[in-house]
Amino acid sequence: MLLKRSKEEVVLLMLCGLSIPSILPFGIVRLFQGNFLMAAVDLLIVLGMLCIMVFVWRTRRVRLAGIAVTVFYSLGMLAAIYVKGVPIVYWVYPTMIAAFFILRAREALLINSVSLLCLIAILHGAMQILDLSSLVVTLVLVNLFSYIFSDRTSLQHFELNQQAEKDFLTGAGNRRAFDKQLQTLCAKDVVQTDACILILDLDHFKKINDQFGHTVGDQVLIQFCSLMRSRIRNADSFFRYGGEEFVIVAMGADVFAAARFAEELRSLIEKAQLLRDYPVTVSIGVAKKIADEEGEAWFQRADAKLYEAKLSGRNAVRVAME
Repeated sequence: MLLKRSKEEVVLLMLCGLSIPSILPFGIVRLFQGNFLMAAVDLLIVLGMLCIMVFVWRTRRVRLAGIAVTVFYSLGMLAAIYVKGVPIVYWVYPTMIAAFFILRAREALLINSVSLLCLIAILHGAMQILDLSSLVVTLVLVNLFSYIFSDRTSLQHFELNQQAEKDFLTGAGNRRAFDKQLQTLCAKDVVQTDACILILDLDHFKKINDQFGHTVGDQVLIQFCSLMRSRIRNADSFFRYGGEEFVIVAMGADVFAAARFAEELRSLIEKAQLLRDYPVTVSIGVAKKIADEEGEAWFQRADAKLYEAKLSGRNAVRVAME
């Protein structure tokens, strides 16, 4: 269903869908008027939009389709102006603005800049130099404002997504970010690679909160996360799963490397003195991803090993050996 599709797919499908009823009547009228060349241009645009809609609906590949739509729109607009001339030059404005809704700002600006150069070549001699200059200036301003708006909007969207996927206290990725990565790693079309989940749970953390207060407990969590980030690799990911429970996704690590890594982290926390004159330790469960395994099953295997580590007396590492 359309509601389950990404926003990029929805925008592209809507733009193509709106283009068809907007252009088709002109093509039909021109066909009956005997203006076959312009009718052919209109109907080709409609056919192109319909093909792109079918392509996006079936494949969900919006990147290639977005470029195709923009190029097709631009070529159709230039062809129509070449055939009909100045009277339909106003179609340039919505065509160029639409490009910024479909593509990244720089891509849209590049395609529109090429279209503008072609437009100048087509209209040179058909318009007075002052009128052509005014048209060019207004199109340059439209593209400039659209570029700024699109670029700022994309940046703001990226920053909001980053904030929405970070834990506000520790700066680690939150559960939403973890679920997203888990879904990506377990997708069927992703090339399989070694990856291990390490679930870390600070031992008896509730006692710290009860004895020293939540402010001190928060500081322990912050220091713990800082220590973890200083040790994990750039390829690894670190998340706060909830409360005092954290997850590391170790990429490119087999089960033996992940077990050594987990033991190193356990020893590091034990020696770190996160809270003065009070021992802070961690229990860790480790599981390697099995081919074609669902993300939930993978996580549950690591969580079961974490439970074993706690039952064994805590401050321990337990590994699922597949």
